[in-house]
Amino acid sequence: MIWIKVILYFKEGLTFDDVLLVPKKSPIVSRSQTSLKTRLSSNVSLNVPIISANMDSVTESRMAIALAREGGIGIIHRFMTIQDQVEQVLKVKRSESVVIEQPYTIGPTSTIKEANSLMSENGISGLLVKDSNNKLCGILTRRDTVFERNLNVLVSDLMTKDVVSAKVGTTIDQAKEILHRNKIEKLPVINENGEISGLITGKDILKMEEYPNASKDKKGRLLVGAAVGVKGDYLERTESLLNNGADVIVVDIAHGHSDNAINTVKMIKKAFPSCELIAGNIATGRGTEDLIKAGVDAVKVGVGSGSICITRIVTGSGVPQLTAIIDSVKMGKKYDIPIISDGGTRTSGDMTKALAAGSSSVMIGSMFGGTDESPGKTLVKNGKKYKMYRGMASFYAALGRRYRENPDSSSDNEDLNDYVPEGVEAMVPYKGSVIEIIRQLVGGVRSGLSYCGANTIGEMQENAEFIKITLAGYKESHPHDVDVI
Repeated sequence: MIWIKVILYFKEGLTFDDVLLVPKKSPIVSRSQTSLKTRLSSNVSLNVPIISANMDSVTESRMAIALAREGGIGIIHRFMTIQDQVEQVLKVKRSESVVIEQPYTIGPTSTIKEANSLMSENGISGLLVKDSNNKLCGILTRRDTVFERNLNVLVSDLMTKDVVSAKVGTTIDQAKEILHRNKIEKLPVINENGEISGLITGKDILKMEEYPNASKDKKGRLLVGAAVGVKGDYLERTESLLNNGADVIVVDIAHGHSDNAINTVKMIKKAFPSCELIAGNIATGRGTEDLIKAGVDAVKVGVGSGSICITRIVTGSGVPQLTAIIDSVKMGKKYDIPIISDGGTRTSGDMTKALAAGSSSVMIGSMFGGTDESPGKTLVKNGKKYKMYRGMASFYAALGRRYRENPDSSSDNEDLNDYVPEGVEAMVPYKGSVIEIIRQLVGGVRSGLSYCGANTIGEMQENAEFIKITLAGYKESHPHDVDVI
């Protein structure tokens, strides 16, 4: 019998709890001196490095609007029809703007019932009334309809006919003066032929002043991203999303270092060369390089690190998040492509470590689940409020996805054992508004920059020094020897 000695060399993998950042001498007097501006992708920048995850229990229009107002961006999930996803994108784009380019309109012969329905559906308080030639002929607001009991009355009977309007090219300062002088809230913008070209509202101008840090596109609209899959209608979906204002497209697949993901990236880039494209998830430098060569503008890093992800348990595969970031950043720097850390972030300290390790931004899922802005209704259990939160590779998410992709397929002969979930469904405590969570994260990261002696994320990445800690060191980092109130 011949014995063969096998020697295995194991690479060490570290995650956020395994390390701390070494404090450095700081010139920062106040954390307000720090800047969190960063690159999301090759040509899109953010004022804060936070992205909400493209999960159906995290991001739809309400979350995307809240996050963009604070300087980040939300990625609308893809688990809906193309038209529904487009509507979610349009809600973000119409939520505030220098000029709303596609304001909601209605015809003069429509009924008040139809007008109320359109306003309720889209969460708006007024409609521009146009004739068959797209010319402005009136404006209808909730004040006109609030006490009307006959819902069959025509819009033309209740609308304001003498509408104060502005010409194309009117500046914000000029619009403010017109709104103030005429004591009105909505200012339609018309071209030289009297056709509706846009809408300026007093509410949008106030929002610009209330949210000076908001992340916006060149037209002054809030930034928003949207996810697509790697099968079926992804090209048609991408085209519709881009045509309706989506600023970035995210190729959404659990195992991003695969032929499916790489081929999808190539196809999208070939069809839409100017599209800002993000893809993932991967966990290695090689995976990063292959996606970059396929044409992505940013790479999403993280396999098995999410709070409801069980990929590592089910498949035995994954890389601890900090090591995955560091390996991917090395390749990202080579090609000047930003890296997004996706998963494993539970605190602002984790976020600071992810950024210090080289990622340009951080995608958040579970921390934003359970908020007012996340989709879904609140549940009450044992007197406490909760919201559902699930991984997109969970059993019911995968099952729902299969039925959406093959609506005509019969389930009679379907073996449910064919579904091997890599995520779980869970309930998370109700947390109130996401705004407070975002601001706590931003404040923590700003403090993290000051501890690293840095004014910017780039300076922190240059100054950062990690130290590995033991279990005792980890315990020492948390409150101990006291009863926390």
